[in-house]
Amino acid sequence: MSDGTTAGKRLLLVAACALVDADGRVLLAQRPQGKQLAGLWEFPGGKVEPGETPEQCIIRELHEEIGIETDIPCLAPLTFASHSYDDFHLLMPLFICRRFRGIAQPKEGQALKWVRPKQMRDYPMPPADAPLIPFLIDLL
Repeated sequence: MSDGTTAGKRLLLVAACALVDADGRVLLAQRPQGKQLAGLWEFPGGKVEPGETPEQCIIRELHEEIGIETDIPCLAPLTFASHSYDDFHLLMPLFICRRFRGIAQPKEGQALKWVRPKQMRDYPMPPADAPLIPFLIDLL
């Protein structure tokens, strides 16, 4: 039986990536003004397009958003978020990536920050992202 909270909501599949640098810091991106949840910090990633795997989505989004290149074997699934927003339900696998090429640069007007996992709670995050922090603290 359904409790009605997710009935009729569309399911949105979004893939996210915790990029980890040599110092064990994770890259966070601030959502730019004009976007839903503007000003909040999140893991880079985006909507999985039709015919695309979550891994392919991450490779595309990292390239488009921050100019980072990586390969599927460098992405390891870590955990996932399942969160109901007002008008959709978000399912978001979080991958971890330690091997990538390039220097992260904001290509869509967003701010970027390399943050130690224990400091991530100092950055306001969307409701789906925040519960993922303990997994990164445990891992790193």
